[in-house]
Amino acid sequence: MRKNLVNFSIAVGILFVITACVCKPERNGEPSSSDPTPSPDIRSSNTSTKSSPATADQPGKKKDEGDFIVEHVDITTSKYAEIDRQVRQEKLLEKAADGLNRALILPQDITLRTKDCNEVNAFYNPNDSSVTVCYELMEHFFKVFKAGGSSDDLAYQKMFDAVRFVFLHEIGHALIDQYKLPVMGNEEDAADRCSAYINLEELGDEGVKAVFAAADAFQIESKLTAGRARNMADEHLLQEQRFYNSLCMLYGSNTNKYENIVTQGYLPKARAVRCETEYQKNVSSWVSLLAPWRKR
Repeated sequence: MRKNLVNFSIAVGILFVITACVCKPERNGEPSSSDPTPSPDIRSSNTSTKSSPATADQPGKKKDEGDFIVEHVDITTSKYAEIDRQVRQEKLLEKAADGLNRALILPQDITLRTKDCNEVNAFYNPNDSSVTVCYELMEHFFKVFKAGGSSDDLAYQKMFDAVRFVFLHEIGHALIDQYKLPVMGNEEDAADRCSAYINLEELGDEGVKAVFAAADAFQIESKLTAGRARNMADEHLLQEQRFYNSLCMLYGSNTNKYENIVTQGYLPKARAVRCETEYQKNVSSWVSLLAPWRKR
């Protein structure tokens, strides 16, 4: 890789600061505060940004009994030392936790962490209620976009956006588990659609870039693995399916703005005619499911 791994800190910063506006009120309602600055008394490596008082006295609201908290784990791979140092110094995880805590009610604590995992991964662990983003995942996306023909600079930018999509996918798993949300279908697909909902409804242009980058990564990965045996028992959809689902969410969110997705042949017309309804059903479902857990 041409650039030093310190550049990955930019990716992490973008990734976590955006969670300050996750799950805000209705799209056309009063905007909630999105200042991600953590409390000044955050000092320890195992940190909690405390939420606002419980809102169970509001009709239909759940009792707030938890927070998104931060855990810093010592790295074992020296090449990630600089990015890990900057994650801690800039309090990037703390800023993410602060934004999420101001937006959502939790029944118990959820831990956020970044670390080297010795594997390309990001995951929600229900056993300890934690979301982990591995530094290896960032490198993976950079290499994928380079393999797809992107320049170094463009590959870095797309990497940032794709990691944002994956992070919100894992937040989706966490919310499904913590809130005991009904999932009528594949949970991995539901988590993808949660990420698409948050990105497209809450994060504006940055969210649109995230969904486009994820779709691009899914398509490139499918080409890179063409001819290999597929694990058809895996709970994840095939990358080709995730590619088309992501494009359908984009097109369905604004059929006029993203008409080129269809006219240029990326999304078949037979699927495109259903996407607007499909997207609106997805939005309505997440708005309804999260309503009791929103603080505002």
